[in-house]
Amino acid sequence: MLTHSTAGTTPEGTENAQQASAWVRGMFGRIAPRYDLLNHLLSMNVDRHWRARTVARVAPILARPGAHVLDVACGTGDLTRALQSRSQAAHIFGADFCHPMLLSAKSKLAHGQRLFESDAMALPIPDCAFDLVTIAFGFRNLINYLDGLRELRRILKPGGTLAILEFSTPPNPLVARAYGLYSRTVLPAVGGLISGSKDAYQYLPESVRKFPDAQGLAEQMRDAGFTGVRFERMTAGIVALHIGEALRLGDRG
Repeated sequence: MLTHSTAGTTPEGTENAQQASAWVRGMFGRIAPRYDLLNHLLSMNVDRHWRARTVARVAPILARPGAHVLDVACGTGDLTRALQSRSQAAHIFGADFCHPMLLSAKSKLAHGQRLFESDAMALPIPDCAFDLVTIAFGFRNLINYLDGLRELRRILKPGGTLAILEFSTPPNPLVARAYGLYSRTVLPAVGGLISGSKDAYQYLPESVRKFPDAQGLAEQMRDAGFTGVRFERMTAGIVALHIGEALRLGDRG
């Protein structure tokens, strides 16, 4: 059963999907210069482990000669770089709709890395183009979660894999309460001070609170045409990695 809103991100003060998308793009543009520093600082460097574990889970696909991989909402490129470092055989691309984020990604990725600017809700990609699509800590910022899943499903080959790494709701009430307190107090104070954008670090924990829990996101993935959907929680459930395969012709999920 879903325990959170299933529509999409709703930043305070926005009235429709277009305003929400523009607000999120502008917010990430403002914090791009300090984004990596704050990610590592506020997570106490555990974010590196989350990405490494994600890469390990999709390593068999990365090992396929000629596999096509897209890291959606790649931000400053940390997951894109981790995927690239694990694979000598796959063709790895990164996409984000925030230009300053892409500039940061370009500065840290290997020369010739394929990056392009695009909204995850309307990717300029033909159907059935990729073997693997990843998205790390960007999915909850989409303006419509179910439509976003359908768009990611569209660009995957039948049987292709989607991996979503995202913040989640810890199942333990005590952990959830402690993490909620941290998110409401420490995160906005430190994030706002270092980034110069307090509203960004007030929005980010609020977006987690409104996001579907792990079971809810798994249900939406099935509704969007994914099969074999499973998830694993990390760090007491603060983060969850969801993996599913795009339905093949004739499959029912």
